[in-house]
Order: sequence, then C-alpha cells, then structure tokens
Amino acid sequence: MPNRLARESSPYLLQHANNPVEWFPWGQEALAKAEKENKLILVSIGYSACHWCHVMEHESFEDGQVAEVMNRYFVCIKIDREERPDIDQIYMNAVQLMTERGGWPLNCFCLPDQRPVYGGTYFPKKDWVNLLLNLAEFWREKPQEAIQYAEKLTEGIRQSEQLVINKDDSAFSKDQLTEMFDVWKRSFDMSEGGYNRAPKFPLPNNWVFMLRYAHLMSDQAARIISKLTLEKMAMGGIYDQIGGGFARYSVDDRWHVPHFEKMLYDNAQLVSLYAEAYQFDPDELYKKVVYETLEFVRRELTSPQGGFYSALDADSEGVEGKFYTYTKEELRALLGDDEELFSIYFHLTEDGNWEEEQTNIFLRKFDDVALAAKLGLSVKELTDKISSASKRLFEHRSQRVPPNLDNKILASWNGMMLKAYTDAYRVFNKPEFLEEALRNAEFLIKNMVRGDQLVRVYKTDSNPGSEDYESAFLDDYAFVIEGLISLYEATFNERWLLQAQAFTDHALMNFFDNESAMMFYTSIKGEQLIARKQEIFDNVMPSSNSTMANNLFKLGHFFDDREYLDKAAQMLKNVQPFMKAYGSGYSNWGILLLNEVFGIYEIAITGDKAEARREELEKYYIPNKILLGGNEGSLPLLQDKWGDKTRIFVCQNRTCQMPVEHVDDALKQIT
Repeated sequence: MPNRLARESSPYLLQHANNPVEWFPWGQEALAKAEKENKLILVSIGYSACHWCHVMEHESFEDGQVAEVMNRYFVCIKIDREERPDIDQIYMNAVQLMTERGGWPLNCFCLPDQRPVYGGTYFPKKDWVNLLLNLAEFWREKPQEAIQYAEKLTEGIRQSEQLVINKDDSAFSKDQLTEMFDVWKRSFDMSEGGYNRAPKFPLPNNWVFMLRYAHLMSDQAARIISKLTLEKMAMGGIYDQIGGGFARYSVDDRWHVPHFEKMLYDNAQLVSLYAEAYQFDPDELYKKVVYETLEFVRRELTSPQGGFYSALDADSEGVEGKFYTYTKEELRALLGDDEELFSIYFHLTEDGNWEEEQTNIFLRKFDDVALAAKLGLSVKELTDKISSASKRLFEHRSQRVPPNLDNKILASWNGMMLKAYTDAYRVFNKPEFLEEALRNAEFLIKNMVRGDQLVRVYKTDSNPGSEDYESAFLDDYAFVIEGLISLYEATFNERWLLQAQAFTDHALMNFFDNESAMMFYTSIKGEQLIARKQEIFDNVMPSSNSTMANNLFKLGHFFDDREYLDKAAQMLKNVQPFMKAYGSGYSNWGILLLNEVFGIYEIAITGDKAEARREELEKYYIPNKILLGGNEGSLPLLQDKWGDKTRIFVCQNRTCQMPVEHVDDALKQIT
C-alpha cells in the first residue's frame, strides 16, 4: 500500500510513496508520533534528480526487511530539500559538524524533539542496517548520553555562520580586493580552467566576479582564467553538445564526465555568466552557449503557464547518462558517411571515452578554425556538416526514454531564470528573450504572491488559497528581487522596480536581525525549528544574504534610499574580514566590494529614443552600472531630466555630468 507520501505533490516525495518504509512528510503528525512513542526520528533528505538518492532507495528503502527495521525503531521522515531548504540547512550543518563532509542523500537521526545525534550521506545496505540497529540500541540503553551529545551538537549548529556587527569604520579599499584575489588565484587550474580539484563545479558567480575584477582592476591573470574556464566548460562533456544546457558538475578534473542531472539554477546562472562574458569579450562560443541553453530551457523546463521547472534527472531507464550517450556502432548506423568527421569533432572513440564500456560522451578538444585547418576543410564546410549530423542525432535522441522531470516551480530559481532571460536580452537584443522574461514575471506575480509576500512553491494541483503552499525563504525574495531589478533595467517599466522594492521592505521586516545586521534564512513568521540560520557563504548559488546586500545596494541608488545603502555596506563590513581566506566562498560579496570600491555609474537615458540608446550602450562592458530612464518615471534620479531630446546622463555619488545625446559621448564620461 502507498505510504503517506502519496498525498504529497513533490516529485521527489512521490518517488518514495510506494516504499515499504512508513514514510511521513515533515509535519506535526510525525513529530507528535516520535514524542509519544519516544522514538528516534530519521530525517532523510534528497531531491528528485539526485543519482545516489535513487541508489539508496533501490538498495534499502525498497527492501522489505530493511524497511521493517526502520519502521520498528524509528519515525521516518522524507524531505525534498528544494521545498524545505530550511530543514536541510540545519541537518546538513549537523552532519558536516559530525563528519566534516556532506551531500545527498542526507540521513540524520534525531531525538524525538528534533535535535540531531548522528548522520551521514549515502550508506550501502549492509552498513545501513547495522547503523539502524546500533542506534536503536544506543537510544534504548544510553538515552542520557544521546541527549548530552545532541545538546552540544545543536549549540554548534546555532553558533555556526552567525556573525556579529563589525564596527570598524575604515573605508573599503582596492587592497582588500587584491588580498582576496592573491590567495584565491593559488587554487586556479591554469590548464583545464576552474580549480585544481575534482569534481569540478561550474560555480558561475565566481567567474562573474572574476570578469569584473579583471576589468576594473586591469588584472590579466583574472582575465586568462575566466576565459579559459568558460571555454573549457562550453567545450566539455559537462555541456550538452547536442541539446544545449549544462549538467550539475563533472566528476573529473577536466569537465569531461558530467553528473548528468540538469538543474534550473545552474543553467540560469550560466546563461547570465556567458552573456556577460560576451559583453566582456565578444566570442561566438559564448553566444552559442546562451542561445542553445535558453532553447533547452524553453523546450524542456518551461511550463505552459510561464513558470520554470526545477530539474531533469541524471538517469533514464535506471542508467545514469543513458539518454545522452552513444556507442560508435550506434553513430555509424545513424550518420553513415558523416560519422567519421562527427566522431573526430566530438572526440568519440571505438572503445568509448568514459568508463561505461564503448559509450561516448560528446565533448570538443579544438575550436572550429583549428580543426578545419587540420582537416583541410573550410570552417563553413566543417560547421555545416556537424550541424546537419547533430540535428539528426538530436531527433534520434528525442525518441529515447527521457530523464524524469522535476516539475516543481520554485520562486528562487524562477527569479534566477528571469534574470538570465533579461541578461541575455540586454546583451543580444533578441525580442524572444524579453518576451519569456515578461511572461515569467507575470506568472510569478499572478501565481506566487499572497498579499505582500511570496510563496516558495507553485503547485499545479493545489487550490490557490490552500495551506500547502510553503512560505518563501530569504533566497526566494533575494533572487526574485534581483530578477525584477534586471527586468526594469531592460524595459524601464517602473512597475517591476516598485515590486522589487515592496518585496525588499517585506524581507527587511520579517528576516532582518538587528543584533547582527544580517538576515535570517527563515521569516519571523515561519515554522520555528531547532535553529534559525543565516546563509552567508556563496556556493553553487550565491548566498541569500550576499544577494540581498547587492539588491539593497542597487535599490538604494535607484530610490536614493540611504537606509538601503547603509544596510548593504554594514552587511559587507560584517563579512569582509573573512573574505581574504576563502574568496570562492565570498564571490558575490566580492562583487559588492568591487561596487563599493569603484562606485557605481547611474546612467539615466530619457526621451523618445531611450530604448535605442539603451541597446547601443549595452554593447559595452560597464559592470558597475545601473540603468534607468524611458519616457516617464518617478525615480528621484529622473526628476528634471525630461525634455524634447533624447539625452544620456552619467551620474555618480548623486552628481550628474552634463547630459549628452550620443552613447560615444557618454562613454567618455565613464572613466
């Protein structure tokens, strides 16, 4: 019989609905049962695209004998980390404190009052059963020892990542940026791009910082590593060379073998990164990546209503990567005489180019110009043949059993994708990109706002007023606000900026902590868990605090709001002493530090030709700018700037230079 998860809407929870384990969703029923029966709680956390989550389910959670042990001694709670990142944060922190490592599946054992006592990630079946029996015996025989350990561990969770107000009044400086970069660059992989380690994660925000550092600090090392990393990722197996879009990471140190799941948040950030890189240095490879990745998102991750789905699984037909890989024999049958050239282009071999026997991942070793010269072809001959063969292969691949789709629509990840579309539109001026951005913004406002606040999850099978919409977390506000700000800069429609301001004021009221001058991840109105965390570190996604600090900085300039600007500066000041030692973990804070040090250009474009001037200006790389203007508006900086002619005002520190009519003249005012 299905367990209680059958009533849930999360694709991940529904995957476990027919397990013999008596899974509960997180909630009062499960927590009350643990208290009443004095049982340890197993909090098991994962997400639908997680390969090792599937492996552990198949080995242990689908096994009747294992399930019997779990059901007898534990209250078992299954959680989708993407729906409840607040719970995941706490128990991931606990496991990292205990084991110095983390990941998913995450399995944490807790006292009946939710305080953790033991945990880990993936466990093979035999180890899992032994652990279950040992923990059950430990709780039965030594409960006081378990309680004492849980007390210490919970206190450690509450204290980690908690900052105090930094009252140092010294100004931000270039020296702080240099100190951070000098330590950071020691970890660069100057051969393959990224960092000297495996697995290799894209970490898009790191390279956004690096592009801006290279430009503003005139640093050649930052320029070289950024371009190398972007090229290697775009040509590697981590990028789907046939269908577009990036996998979550490569398991090796060469971007060769992907962990095949495709996440919305990765692809959104990478679109923004490659679009900005094209502004920095117009390389057709960057443009190709942006266009192909957005086509992948449109084709496979866009809902009919205009929301964006969360992820595609790594597996299809129970095999990781099966949807994406081919043998040479299959390719010969499909491509005929074109197979040899196609295999050279994508580095495909008879024995296979990865560990699965005779199976090939598509990747590139040479750019088109170099390979065409080597093969004695013109570039057009080469690219035409490869394009034709790729289309045939894509059509064939489309008939295969596809990876499972996680059709959750999350506010935070949609905010990232909204920004990605606006970034792509601003750089490439393709109207379809703006149309998708506007469609998504309308979807968010219509479907994911209740009163003055966001909801985290849009559930298509739920009544719009039902209680199973989860309250939004700080990252939801942060990334939606960021997307709306970018949409304003692309359209000059103040509706989007005013909505960003409203969400910001709500977040400050409900998430801001006066004692630390930082923001909690959960709302004061949200569920009270055993700890209320602050998310500080930038990782595969920028942290919610760093994103909010950047938002406050920008909105402070748009609205001439000193409180916003002071809050952003104080948040950065609290973090700055820690940035030198670990630049990669503070890259989004580093972007704010660049803006504080170099200042930001407020560029107002007014008049009938404002849109044309905006398009022209976006051809130039000015990372420390905000754009505002149009034919009408109420923003403070726009007052007294309307007239018959189209004019460009370059302003900084509340001071505007003489207006000019042409972009070339405006660029001369930007030093």
